[in-house]
Amino acid sequence: MSSATQEVTLIGLCDGELDCKKYQSSYLTNKVGGQPDWWPVVPRQPPRCGRCGAPLAQVVQVYCPLEASPYHRDLHLFACPGAECSGRADCWRVLRSQCLETEVTAAQTSSRPAPAQEASLSATDWCEAADDWGMEEGDDGWGGSLKKESQVQEKAAAPETEAVSEMDVSSRLQDLRLGESQEDVPIFRPFFISVMEESDLCGEEGDLEHAQKLLREYEKREGVTVGEVEGDEGGGEEKYEKTKARHGDAVFSRFMKKISLCPQQILRYCRGGKPLFISEPPSNLAQVVSACGSCGGSRTFELQLMPALVSLLRGKDGGAEVELEFGTVLVYTCTNSCWTAGSHSPVEEFCFVQMDPDQQLFK
Repeated sequence: MSSATQEVTLIGLCDGELDCKKYQSSYLTNKVGGQPDWWPVVPRQPPRCGRCGAPLAQVVQVYCPLEASPYHRDLHLFACPGAECSGRADCWRVLRSQCLETEVTAAQTSSRPAPAQEASLSATDWCEAADDWGMEEGDDGWGGSLKKESQVQEKAAAPETEAVSEMDVSSRLQDLRLGESQEDVPIFRPFFISVMEESDLCGEEGDLEHAQKLLREYEKREGVTVGEVEGDEGGGEEKYEKTKARHGDAVFSRFMKKISLCPQQILRYCRGGKPLFISEPPSNLAQVVSACGSCGGSRTFELQLMPALVSLLRGKDGGAEVELEFGTVLVYTCTNSCWTAGSHSPVEEFCFVQMDPDQQLFK
């Protein structure tokens, strides 16, 4: 974990629709919704809702290799879109999977009689040097700059060409579900996720003025005064009036102030950093966050989903409207990112769901 002064928070933004007819996503793709891009060696059976038993829909897929690790690394967040399951912690699941480049290459070679003339991407191709999601001291974190993210998307989500055989496409579709029909799996409309550092949001005077305008609108709407928007250099000396907001207290006001510079953010990433709570967390949070179910070690905060993501979660191809609602969803993962070489089973991580300032759910 890096020190508090070294932590870099990265912001995930919607970067346009992922048209599956034009682009072929992979495990290297950061995206909202769509089908999960599992590793070739990971079983394709989808996770199921802890309440109703229905297959879960993928909410986000995040490619997040760690610095100095030989493994590719993905986090998949799933949720049940059922109306009666919305907001329940047992209806969310977070799966972490890892794979060596040699395993990916071997699996691709054995499953393709006539390999396409396409260079595979290695972990170093995706995140040169420190450009990854791992928050070791001194590194730049998740994907680096927005420019580099765009360059990676051009590689990882390049338009499909005639070199992709019908056999390969059919194999992919067949592997999505084993023994079950594809129609049974709910799918959210897919979008690319691009990345930028939160600190970059504070650099322009125009951005600051826009943020202050949004903040004034929020204060008027909620009946609370949270003070002027300032840079992070101000430290913890935030001045809040005693007036209570309709939907919460100072914690909620702080949440709104923090995201006012970029209300459209759908994801925040800072492995080993501090989460942004939407309401007061339980005093025993350290005990609430369970130990890793694989190695028994501690877990650390890695990322959280933001309210702006809710509006993007709609059924694919004009499907039925979904009822998935949340305030913020915080993900804690194994501090050591434990993994057994040759393992083919994803590791389940911990999910903390906050609905609003008056309701908290855990898993």
